[in-house]
Amino acid sequence: QVQLVESGGGLVQPGGSLRLSCAASRFIFSTYVMSWYRQAPGKERELVAGIGSASVGGRTNYADSVKGRFTISRDDGKNTVYLQMNSLKPEDTAVYYCNVRLVGVYNGDYWGQGTQVTVSS
Repeated sequence: QVQLVESGGGLVQPGGSLRLSCAASRFIFSTYVMSWYRQAPGKERELVAGIGSASVGGRTNYADSVKGRFTISRDDGKNTVYLQMNSLKPEDTAVYYCNVRLVGVYNGDYWGQGTQVTVSS
């Protein structure tokens, strides 16, 4: 059973920073694209950032709303993906989810339990 465990959420003031972590297990982490999504109350879940495997140079992509403020990274030795969030805004408030889409026998989307990020003064 694939496991994704997020941590690092919390309450932060506008302009502040947070670093989210997602510890993965039970699949070959280094070979897969890892992504962060978020879902705000009353809104659909949206892609925040993704990072490719080392075989594609760890290519990254970001939602326009977070470009220049958020940075996704991965540590394949620790099976962990990170989301560094700077210059946070109230509109970044959401539950943040880690995601991996597997192929093969266990193909499908897998999600962590989510971590709450609240940006408020």
